[in-house]
Amino acid sequence: MIKIIKADQRHYSDFGWLKTYWLFSFADYNDPANINHGALRVFNDDIVERGAGFPSHPHHEMEIVTVVLSGEIAHEDSMGNKTIIKAGDVQRMSAGTGLTHSEHNQGDKPVHFYQIWIFPDRKGLKPSYGQMSFEPSKWRNRLLQIASGQDSDDVVSINTDASIYKGALESGKKIEYITDDSRMVFIYVTDGELRINGEILNKSDQARISGETEILLEASKSADFILIDVLAREGWG
Repeated sequence: MIKIIKADQRHYSDFGWLKTYWLFSFADYNDPANINHGALRVFNDDIVERGAGFPSHPHHEMEIVTVVLSGEIAHEDSMGNKTIIKAGDVQRMSAGTGLTHSEHNQGDKPVHFYQIWIFPDRKGLKPSYGQMSFEPSKWRNRLLQIASGQDSDDVVSINTDASIYKGALESGKKIEYITDDSRMVFIYVTDGELRINGEILNKSDQARISGETEILLEASKSADFILIDVLAREGWG
């Protein structure tokens, strides 16, 4: 099954300094029918204005991945990390038993990023941090794994049986993604037009996929997107 959610069906909040689309229930947006997609709990599409940001706040028992699309954001946490996350960077925090962190845009333009939360495989983990940079050319006309629960030195490591991919297809190009019934797949289009098993997605549309073993991704026009593969366990959320 492929469920298409169009861009105008997303929940939008404008706080002035933060313009954000919450694709799942988050903060004061509560929809019992839209809590999670398998192990995927949160996908926020955020734009933070320059000079603004999130003050220190807590997290626990969650794998938190930030993918920066443009601009840069300064990160500081209770583990002692002080970093700048720029376009092309992928950051991971394993919140585990608990941490606090802040994010501020100290750059000269707005920062646009996705923040993704995935349930961990195990509770009680020690909080940890990871960050890597990826060249956009690496995901041109292919899926590039940028975060994974598999043991690999080439991607950001997460403590959950999940994988996050970036892809950018030129017009007419296609990719086949093979999975199985134990998985659920989430796709979000950053830009362009993407066909998923014949279904058309435009900019900021999303697809929530379950029970499909073969997923054909075709660019009707040049398309940039993110794909998240998670376990299809019941009861999360």
